[in-house]
Amino acid sequence: MAGRVPPLALTMGEPAGVGPEIIAACWRAAPAPFVVVGDTASMAEHAPVTAVATPDEAEAVFGEAIPVLDHPLPSPATPGHARPEHAASVTGWIETAVRMAVDGQVAGVVTAPIAKAPLYKAGFRFPGHTEFIADLTADVPWPGTRGPVMMLTARDLRACLVTIHTPLAQVPELVTAERVSRVARVVHEAMIRDFGIARPRLTLAGLNPHSGEGGSIGLEEQQVLIPVARALRDEGIDVSDPRPADTLFHDEARQTYDAVLCLYHDQALIPVKTLDFWGGVNVSLGLPIVRTSPDHGTGFDIAGRGVARPDSLIAAVKLARAMADRRAAAA
Repeated sequence: MAGRVPPLALTMGEPAGVGPEIIAACWRAAPAPFVVVGDTASMAEHAPVTAVATPDEAEAVFGEAIPVLDHPLPSPATPGHARPEHAASVTGWIETAVRMAVDGQVAGVVTAPIAKAPLYKAGFRFPGHTEFIADLTADVPWPGTRGPVMMLTARDLRACLVTIHTPLAQVPELVTAERVSRVARVVHEAMIRDFGIARPRLTLAGLNPHSGEGGSIGLEEQQVLIPVARALRDEGIDVSDPRPADTLFHDEARQTYDAVLCLYHDQALIPVKTLDFWGGVNVSLGLPIVRTSPDHGTGFDIAGRGVARPDSLIAAVKLARAMADRRAAAA
């Protein structure tokens, strides 16, 4: 991609949460130019802002103020108290940012946290950001294996989820050959395309203690995971047989792979948050746009107090910029 590289779009998220204040702190750290899609009045409470008409105007003002594509709220936000009447604005900001990314007006999308309960009350039908953005981009051509796959990063750890917000009792029935294979393909392709790793090494976590201990502590490894790993290697994907999860995340183990395929939520999130509680990033893999997000929620209990840490958002902006630049260089 020749010429000027467009900025990122940063959606404001839940206006009653910590989103506006961590965006302001992120702007002061200036990890990469971005334009906020949100409510100018909410942002102005935390930093100087300039309303812009298009993303093209963002870079010129970014050094002095936060550029905001103003899509105003119908009523002022109160820190810590989400309002269902703000739901249309919150989802509209996401739709606008995604549309701009699809059209090439922005290089990627970084999403500040949303509160799902008020969105559900207003008729929102998706589990979260990831599924919503996947739906918004479903008709956009994509040459790779279609995601979304959720990946959490912390320092040198990239943990990718086969199931996400699934009750633990339902996980074994969802760990199917088809699902594991699709996630592995998405991750393999993303490591090459978005992370610049020519020959990705993937590790597959086992489901049971000791990875089933040869079938004596569960059969999922023998019946599903080992055959899947073998078939993926036949496709040319470098993936291990299932390994005991309790030995996958220490310093030496992390040097043996580029990404790990985790089978359920806490198998990935516990090591990520232990390794870097403040700086983790949520990444959506296998989509035709770049999308990252801080790995935390709306922080209603501290919203408006000026104590929310921006580490995760800063890391999300840096990663989105790096991914977007790699895609642009390969285009």
